[in-house]
Amino acid sequence: MITKINQDAMIVRLLPERRAWKEIHYENLKYNVETLQSLLPKGCEFMAVVKANAYGHGAVPTASYLNHLGIRAFAVATVQEGVELRLHGIKGEILVLGYTSPHQVHLLTTYDLIQTAVDCAHAHALNEAAYYPIKIHIKLDTGMHRLGERSDHIQELTSIFACEKLQILGTFSHLCVADSQKMEDILFTKLQISAFFKTIEQLKEQGLNPGKLHLQSSYGVLNYPDLPLDYARFGIAMYGCYSTPDPDLMNRLPLRPVLSLHARISVIKDLKAGETVSYGRNFRTEAPMRIAAVTIGYADGLPRSLSNQQIPVLLHGRKTHIIGNICMDQLLIDITQIPTARPGDIVTLLGTDGPHTLRPEPLAEAAGTITNELLSRLNLREE
Repeated sequence: MITKINQDAMIVRLLPERRAWKEIHYENLKYNVETLQSLLPKGCEFMAVVKANAYGHGAVPTASYLNHLGIRAFAVATVQEGVELRLHGIKGEILVLGYTSPHQVHLLTTYDLIQTAVDCAHAHALNEAAYYPIKIHIKLDTGMHRLGERSDHIQELTSIFACEKLQILGTFSHLCVADSQKMEDILFTKLQISAFFKTIEQLKEQGLNPGKLHLQSSYGVLNYPDLPLDYARFGIAMYGCYSTPDPDLMNRLPLRPVLSLHARISVIKDLKAGETVSYGRNFRTEAPMRIAAVTIGYADGLPRSLSNQQIPVLLHGRKTHIIGNICMDQLLIDITQIPTARPGDIVTLLGTDGPHTLRPEPLAEAAGTITNELLSRLNLREE
C-alpha cells in the first residue's frame, strides 16, 4: 500500500512518483474525533475501532495519531491485529472483538490484550487454556445472533464469573439496525437496548460485576446518543463517513472524510466516432473523443461493478467520468473537455480537487455496497 500522510496539514511523501495512492488527512480525523466526543454523555469513553487496517486507513499510523490525541481505548477484529498495534507502541486498552482460539491465549497475556468471550463455551475454553489471568469482555447476544451468549441465558453467563483465570473487565453487545429509521428497526433496536440492560441488572442482583459497559457503534451513538454506558465504539463515523448516503444526517453532523484516493494518467488516445473501449466493448463513442488510461483498477480494490456507470473523477479541478469496463490494473476516463490533460497528471477518485469533492458514500452505493466495505478493501499495490 502506498500512502501519503497529511498530518496537521504537513504532507510526507513516501515515494516521489506513485502509481496509485491514498492520502490520509489527520486533521480531519482530529475534527471527527472531537465532534463525536461532543455527542457522548459525561463519563463515556471514546473507543476507536481500527480493525481491518483501520477501514483501509492504516491501523498503526491511525492508532498512533489517536494516541497522540489522548485516545486510550481501541478495538480490533483479531488477536493478530492487536499484537501488531502493541509491537508498534500503541498504548491503552485493546479489545479483540472476534474469536481467538484458546491455543493463542499466550498472545493475549504477552501483549496485554482484552479478549471477547464470544459465548459461554468460549469463555470456559479460554479459562482452561490459560496459564495466567486473561482480561475479557463478555459478549451478549441481544438479537443480532452472530457472536455472544444469549442475553437471557443468565445461568450460563453467571458461570463465566466463576472462571478463576478470567478477569472480567466489561460486558457489551451490538445493535444490528441502529442505522435504520424504519419504525420496525427502531423498535427492534429498543428491544436490544432493553434486553442488554435487563441482563446487566440481573447479573448485578447476583452480586456480579459486569465491568464497563458498551453497546453503541457509530450509528448507535448518532441515533441513540444518551445511553448510560462506559464506552462508545466508533468505526466508520470516526473516518468521516456514513455507511450509506443520508443527506439529513450529513447536514446535521457534517463529518470530514479522512481518506482520499488518487492515481495517474498513463496514456492518452484520440478515438473516432463509433469506436469501442476496454474489455467487452461495452462503451462506444458517439463522436470523436479523447480518452486517458488511469493507473488504478479492481485489483487495487476499486470495484469492477462501477464499470459503465458514469462514475465521476476529478482532473485539473474539473469533473469527468469513467468509461468502459474497469480492468484489473487500470481504467479509462473521458478527457475530451479537458485538453490540458497530460500523462502523469493526477486523477482524484475520492477527495477534493478545485471546487469539487467526491465522497465515498455515492461510490459505495453505485457499487452496490456500503462505505465500510469499499474503504476497507482498498489495497493499493507498490510499484
